[in-house]
Amino acid sequence: MQLTVNREPVEVEEKDPTVRTLVAARDLPHEAIVVALNGEVVRREEWDTTAVRAGDEVEIVHAVAGGEGDDVLRIAGVPFESRLFTGTGKYPDHAVMNAALDASGTEMVTVAVRYMDLDGERSILQDLDLSRYRLLPNTAGAKTAEQAVRMARLAREATGTNWVKLEVIGDDKTLWPDTEATVAATRTLVDEDFVVLPYTSTDLVAAVRLEEAGAATVMPLASPIGSGQGLPDWASISRIVERITSVPVVVDAGIGVPSDASRAMELGADAVLVNTAIAKADDPVAMARAMRLGTEAGRLSYLAGRMPVSPYAVASSPTAGVPS
Repeated sequence: MQLTVNREPVEVEEKDPTVRTLVAARDLPHEAIVVALNGEVVRREEWDTTAVRAGDEVEIVHAVAGGEGDDVLRIAGVPFESRLFTGTGKYPDHAVMNAALDASGTEMVTVAVRYMDLDGERSILQDLDLSRYRLLPNTAGAKTAEQAVRMARLAREATGTNWVKLEVIGDDKTLWPDTEATVAATRTLVDEDFVVLPYTSTDLVAAVRLEEAGAATVMPLASPIGSGQGLPDWASISRIVERITSVPVVVDAGIGVPSDASRAMELGADAVLVNTAIAKADDPVAMARAMRLGTEAGRLSYLAGRMPVSPYAVASSPTAGVPS
């Protein structure tokens, strides 16, 4: 049977393989690796009882020596080399969308859940290379926790993934998240084995409650969805980044230009999610590449460590021995 192992197709000859036999057949060091099956980390004590079936997606990761190229983001045990996640909406057509996704270097894309036009509407899944991108269905448009949970369940059946970007909107004009409902929906979905990436406000306490509820990330907005306002409340995002340490922080919504993405990454965010700024640019493909470079530059800047800020000028040349 055929599996996908670390994003490559692999033919497996073992009969009724388990995670244990899959690892053993490849002579891998059991104590030094982590295995995820279809996006879910499999605990080592469950390797013997967890069956692997045709079509499953297996990810095997291990710790390596640090250095350039090893700065990998992990969400629910799944590694991502790109820290730029993108949406699939608002593009002029699917050809431009695919070209922009390619230019962005993204490895995860959001898709919306909507009633299907029964007269033959084409599904977005038919125009995405699913071997390249992890799908992140979102519950955009949900206004109650119950509605969001229902949409997440439908999305799981429609896409085959238990990952979900959770959105519960509390205000129609600003599309500001209802944080209380978002926390409640997160608890329900985590109990149902979803990997939940919740969109939230810049409220620190809401971020903490989402972390406590078992969210796989915390995703504070930069500014209102689709506004392109950037990060007017960057200080609140900085506080969330400092406080939330057990899961990644992904800055979502409102990023307008690559310098906004870079700013978010310089603050220490683990990733950014951008849709409208790319899709509605005059040249979406060029903007996608620019967002990729801005995200990478911001991350590198954060890792490099910025110089101290001084209230006064600090001479960069020696002050002694100046010719008179």
